Amino acid sequence: MDSRLIRSVVPGFACALLMIQACSNAPTAETSTPDDEAAAVAERSITALDLATADANTSDWLSYGRTWSEQRYSPLSEINQETVSGLKLAWYADLDTARGQEATPLVIDGKLYTTTAWSKVKAYNATTGELLWEFDPGVEGKTGVKPCCDVVNRGLAAWGDKLFFGALDGRLIALDRETGSEVWSTLTVDQSLQYTITGAPRVTKDGLVIIGNGGADMGRIRGYVGAYDAETGEEAWRFYTVPGNPDEEAQPDYLQKAAETWTGEWWKMGGGGTVWDAMAYDPDLDLVYIGVGNGAPWNQQYRSPEGGDNLYLSSIVAIHGSTGEYAWHFQTTPGDTWDFTATQHIMLADLTIDGEERGVLMQAPKNGFFFVLDRETGEFISANNYTNVTWAKGIDPETGRPVVNASARYLDQQIVMFPGPLGGHNWHPMAFSKDEGLVYIPAQNAPGRYDSPDAWDFAPYSFNTAIGTRGQGAMVGSGDNPMTRPDPANRLPAPADPEVIQPVEPRSRALGSLLAWDPVTQTERWRVEYPGLWNGGLLATGGGLVFQGNSIGDFKAFNAADGTELWSMPIQTGAIAAPMTFEVDGTQYVGILAGWGGVVGLGTGVTKNRSRMLVFSLEGEAQLPDVTELGTPMLDPPVQQADAETIALGGSLYRRFCSTCHGGGVIPDLRYSAAIDNEQTWKLIVGEGLLEANGMVGFSAAMSEDEILATRAYVLDLAHKEKARLAKLAESGD
Repeated sequence: MDSRLIRSVVPGFACALLMIQACSNAPTAETSTPDDEAAAVAERSITALDLATADANTSDWLSYGRTWSEQRYSPLSEINQETVSGLKLAWYADLDTARGQEATPLVIDGKLYTTTAWSKVKAYNATTGELLWEFDPGVEGKTGVKPCCDVVNRGLAAWGDKLFFGALDGRLIALDRETGSEVWSTLTVDQSLQYTITGAPRVTKDGLVIIGNGGADMGRIRGYVGAYDAETGEEAWRFYTVPGNPDEEAQPDYLQKAAETWTGEWWKMGGGGTVWDAMAYDPDLDLVYIGVGNGAPWNQQYRSPEGGDNLYLSSIVAIHGSTGEYAWHFQTTPGDTWDFTATQHIMLADLTIDGEERGVLMQAPKNGFFFVLDRETGEFISANNYTNVTWAKGIDPETGRPVVNASARYLDQQIVMFPGPLGGHNWHPMAFSKDEGLVYIPAQNAPGRYDSPDAWDFAPYSFNTAIGTRGQGAMVGSGDNPMTRPDPANRLPAPADPEVIQPVEPRSRALGSLLAWDPVTQTERWRVEYPGLWNGGLLATGGGLVFQGNSIGDFKAFNAADGTELWSMPIQTGAIAAPMTFEVDGTQYVGILAGWGGVVGLGTGVTKNRSRMLVFSLEGEAQLPDVTELGTPMLDPPVQQADAETIALGGSLYRRFCSTCHGGGVIPDLRYSAAIDNEQTWKLIVGEGLLEANGMVGFSAAMSEDEILATRAYVLDLAHKEKARLAKLAESGD
């Protein structure tokens, strides 16, 4: 146990070392009767000491990443390399939200708490699966069109007798942990804008609940993170990640310096920089580390036409937890124009580097490079690419600055490069094994296509990226502030000595992989390859194991040292969330929230969505139900009346406004929808929002009636083509 950490959060240091159980309000064997113990458990208050000593607590999982360091490592070892073959299902619970499930549950005193899609919360008996209570924040269905990447939620935070979570519509909500009743609710965003919350909050040693937001892919958003009093919900501080209009508001020094790295009138587009996921906390330094996202729009030519680094986009920023004041930053992708967010998992650890123990921060952001920084100062220590990278030539070893291939800025040409906007690693949590000294990364090897449109403007209910991919950069309709393509010379400067650049070497082969990475040597130790993308987050344990669910519906355990597969079970759905583990009465359990979805799940039907909470143990006796697959519904579209030009227009509109959700994944396939049978029905749904309560808002503000009918024509065209394909297959007997 790190005595510096305990000293920083507990005034009575001797008491902390010698009487941790007593100081944390836990009952003791000498003073508690069985009735006293039950009352103490019900009233237990989660304190700074509980969170500071969470690493030694094998019974509970107290925060999103288990500890403030976010390592997702548990010393539990009953389930180990020798016994894991006997792992069985202990219980499961089907959910009422058939969308992407991304949360990591908490376990406190034998009770499991989790969020689900649509920001719902459920509490279970952690060993039996009995539902104890549930809470529905009542997010309106029309909110479902705001997020880029499904109506997901990643989890809860705990402090005192409360649980905290962010609702999709921007509320931060506190619940009574025992009853599930709402204690307070604070609106943290301007709901007239495209803001959403999908990430899990964190709590500092001072009882401040930290939450960010998302929305920079979809709207005119200015990113920030806020701290709120755990008892009252009152905002304590707010930290903006991009500067506002320098002529209209006084700004702190860190934002004044940032403004020097922007050009044009970026504030009219918000700038972006949302803090939608990654955070970590060092209580010894009282530093909150946040990962900052992409610009609004992605394409730098439109938000900052003369280039510049555009601080603090795609950066790791350290903030003083008690005051919200800037401490330091490190920008992983200066002048980002590819959606290379730095909102991916941030992890803290102590590593021996060049014979010296260093307190470090580690991240594998979207851009494909694994970074190790000094977590006190932000000093760059090392970096190397963990996946295939073609957008940059390498990393300047002195500054950590990527050296960009000039063509990657797609100023006047379409490019295809690695990684693409899905990233070499996305939001799915990593894990760190203290035993092996390895970081385990759910890595990806997916290229992206980028192009600058000749003209572009924001449009509601759409990806607003200003690139040509999937039609998202096309000029559609009559915008009120059209912009033509600028002609900037926005190249990143080369390092002083290009001869010493660390060269990029190809690393990835398969689309997806579980990668074991040595953060000290910046080299790959081993890799397990998957046939597809979007595999789940990770858990490492003292049993020498790494657990992961994958996109094709398997939950697996691997040898942490060499990647040998030791156990696997089909779970009937893709798993994208990270597993967790806990202990009750000497028995170790492993839990995972499963359910295919997220941005890839919306676009691809790799696996079915069967949203479930699943818990395993060596003593489990539960069985999943048999799966009866329904046959393909009849495809009988009405006669196509539209001409080729209308169908083509409908295709461009569909790619911009509809494919965000209706990409062939967890949302119904519109080719089979009865709504295409009738123009009036289509107009009522697509134009007027007849199904708004289900998340399908009306698009009349974005498209004219003729354009709405053109989208119907395009879907009809797709349906007829699919019907013809199926008929041909039937004739051939395949």
